[in-house]
Amino acid sequence: MGLFGKKKKDAGASGPVGEATLSNGDTVSIAQTVDCIGDSCPRPQLLTKKAVGQVGSGDVIEVLLDNPSSVEALPPMCDELDAVHLDTKQEPRCWKVYIRKD
Repeated sequence: MGLFGKKKKDAGASGPVGEATLSNGDTVSIAQTVDCIGDSCPRPQLLTKKAVGQVGSGDVIEVLLDNPSSVEALPPMCDELDAVHLDTKQEPRCWKVYIRKD
């Protein structure tokens, strides 16, 4: 167990892991999914920053969250990551935040 709890398996660093349909009807290819279920601040922000740094320009990451504070913190953070917040969708189990690297 690490400083922030148990280590989760990183998903999808080697290619697209799926597709998602945004609220506006656009379909995007997901380059990496970051599972932050059960994590609280600042871990989701740190994992999101790491994931954005690992993907290429134009790639989309999907961040899974169940912490309302983290959901609110990610969109404003995109400016400093040279990324764009595409959408936040609430699902029955979690929120899904979609971020595209510029």
